[in-house]
Amino acid sequence: MAHHHHAKGAEFGPFTFLNPTSRRYPLSWKPPGEDSSSEGTPGKSNDLPKPGEPLAKKNDELGAEEVQRLYRTRDNRKGRHAIVVTPTAEKGKYLTPPSTSTAKETLKGIWRMFSTYPYWDVSYLVAIIFTFGSVIWCINAFFVWLPLQDPSTEFPGEIANAGGITAFIGATIFEFGSILLMIEAVNENRADCFGWALEEVLEENGLIRLTPDGCTHHHKNNKNLVGKGKAVEGKPPLDVNMVHDRPASKSASTWTWFPSWDELRTHYFKEVGFLACLAQMIGATIFWISGFTALPPIYDRLTTVAAQNGAYWAPQVVGGTGFIISGTLFMLETQQKWYLPAPKVLGWHIGVWNLIGGVGFTLCGALGFGAANSGCVYQGSLATFWGSWCFLIGSTIQWFEALDKHPVDIEEGGGRISDTQPVA
Repeated sequence: MAHHHHAKGAEFGPFTFLNPTSRRYPLSWKPPGEDSSSEGTPGKSNDLPKPGEPLAKKNDELGAEEVQRLYRTRDNRKGRHAIVVTPTAEKGKYLTPPSTSTAKETLKGIWRMFSTYPYWDVSYLVAIIFTFGSVIWCINAFFVWLPLQDPSTEFPGEIANAGGITAFIGATIFEFGSILLMIEAVNENRADCFGWALEEVLEENGLIRLTPDGCTHHHKNNKNLVGKGKAVEGKPPLDVNMVHDRPASKSASTWTWFPSWDELRTHYFKEVGFLACLAQMIGATIFWISGFTALPPIYDRLTTVAAQNGAYWAPQVVGGTGFIISGTLFMLETQQKWYLPAPKVLGWHIGVWNLIGGVGFTLCGALGFGAANSGCVYQGSLATFWGSWCFLIGSTIQWFEALDKHPVDIEEGGGRISDTQPVA
């Protein structure tokens, strides 16, 4: 962990032998007139917001005494920029947007899901593809489970044909989504990006307003899918010492399809999120084999139990295990310690639901080995059913998360213990 010693904030991560996954920093500049000694020092007064038009306080803005930026590796991959705000009854130093976890802001976020389609944002594509794939799996689960639950509903060829074909489509979509997840992981923003614009509010004697802007992540570049991040004109990075790992490497500036072995060894294999994406991709690839062998013309030729076990059930168990590992790692990535749940983080819920979904898919394959027993067949089909719905819930939350680029967390009086509150 020595390569992170330059950080000025508290750092956390679920595993001490891997890179930290979250850090907190105070805003590193001072309001005008408070600190003239640092003229010309990077990250200090040159980063001051330019005085804008005199602006009155907007009605839903909060006065805040303290603002901390919250860097999380998952947020960084998804192009999100979280801040933690300590509100104040008096007039504080800052004006910030309201908490994003209120009912009103959450409803706005749900409306965003149906009204915005940033198809150039790889994080959005990942979420949409997994949601679509999960819907296909839910349809598949009805085809294979409902006839067992209620035989009168069965139509000819339902389990073999409709079930087999939807399994193939679902497995293929999951594989495609996993490849994009991998591309997202290797194109994380290596140079730190604060993603908030700072402007002086003249009327309010030296108040500073934070507004969502100033992001250099590739997610904002709508010129092409594999876009570079945009440098924001006239706004240097907020704090030059905060650069993550090796910003001088090519990956800091350009889109990359595959990292070098050196980058894998020194950086990616120490990132919990990358390991989660890797497990997901390996799992989806092996799982795809069972999607292929589920196709009726192929499945019909698996005439022996050994052939069915080897070509159809085993890949489900191995692939599903990959989903369990990735769901667990995605969940742990958002936690400060491996044993402390983080229910206030969207990414934590996504990991949990995908983990349960992976358990369902793995169980389905494991119970398939006992296909001679009707109870195993029934429970296996049912496991696909509830597993698919769990994947759908996780994917839908991920869709919401991918469009929620500027989360604001409010700490009342600084005393609330949440995922953002440092744990001793």
